Amino acid sequence: MDFLKTIAIISVFILFLLIFFLLTIKSTKKLSNQLFVGYLFLTAIDIAGVFIAEPIISIYPNLEIFRWTVILLNIPLFYLYVLSLCYNDFQLKSKFLLHTIPFIIINLLLASGIYGADDIEKKYFFKHHHQTFEMIIFQYLIEIQYLVYTIFIFLILRRTRNLYLQNQSYSANLVFKWLFQITLLFTAVHYFATFKNILRYTDNHQLLIFINGFLDIIALIVTSWFVLKALKYPEFFRGVDTQLQIINDLKGEIPSKIKSEDQQKINDNSINFQIELLNKYMVEEKPYLDPALTVQNLAAQMNMSTRELSVLINSNMNQHFFDFVNTHRIENAMELLKNHSKKDCTVLEILYQVGFNSKSSFNTAFKKYTTLTPTEYRNTFYKAN
Repeated sequence: MDFLKTIAIISVFILFLLIFFLLTIKSTKKLSNQLFVGYLFLTAIDIAGVFIAEPIISIYPNLEIFRWTVILLNIPLFYLYVLSLCYNDFQLKSKFLLHTIPFIIINLLLASGIYGADDIEKKYFFKHHHQTFEMIIFQYLIEIQYLVYTIFIFLILRRTRNLYLQNQSYSANLVFKWLFQITLLFTAVHYFATFKNILRYTDNHQLLIFINGFLDIIALIVTSWFVLKALKYPEFFRGVDTQLQIINDLKGEIPSKIKSEDQQKINDNSINFQIELLNKYMVEEKPYLDPALTVQNLAAQMNMSTRELSVLINSNMNQHFFDFVNTHRIENAMELLKNHSKKDCTVLEILYQVGFNSKSSFNTAFKKYTTLTPTEYRNTFYKAN
């Protein structure tokens, strides 16, 4: 047990260091940081139960019971944190207080019977709390809540990734990759903890102790990885506007309007002209050199509506905006890689020159377009010439 307490103390200490760092670091995502600080703080309170539960129970039993219930605020905070990262126009609203309903329900239930009980009844409750009606309801609330929120988080990430592909030119693959990974990890850890709670009803105490220590270590590693990733790649957290719609959604919701307004403008006789005009603008003006180019920016430069340009690229050209812009960047990079005057330029220098902001996204896009890495392409060209 001393080992578990030591691990828990170290975990809580590091979590509070991360909290302090997030509160003091300068960031354009201040609200996101504050939401994640809330999540980290509640996680620290949960882990701290390993070494503070006994003294609190003896002096402030109601406070210890209340500490158990704050876990019902944890996954809602993480959900809001994901929203704040995915959408750059995210704001806290009064309706978000609805997320506290499970937390309020369980505390009202406890207030009606446990909080006001005498010392003898509370001692009995702590000894047999896993068999009590209140705690059984509590466990059901946790499991239902976690399942529902996890599903919604994955749906949000999938939708936002599609919006990025259709409306943004910079790479969002990395941020969504690790957000999906971290959500999967949190889900795995949660259900591992559920398994641990089931073990409480058995006589396998050694396995229970081992799983407690394992969960403390994993929670620390996962949370630290989450924060370090966020700090290492701040440029990926630009967000998208919540008012944007996926092209397929637009077609499904207002087909007649698109057909009468947009498709009439981009009819069979003018589509090729519009595409030619767009490609000519991309080649001559090189708007793709802006790493943060969006469909809104390009539409404004082309004197087109955002929806009209989105339909043109995503529907008529059958490309995501992300891929369309990267195609022009790759073609420019190919020219630079073949240019003898640029022979001394590194691949890293070239990728920044053509509008990429990440070596991994540049290599992935380049290989997708040419089947070669930038270095292989350059070497192959010089060998042939």
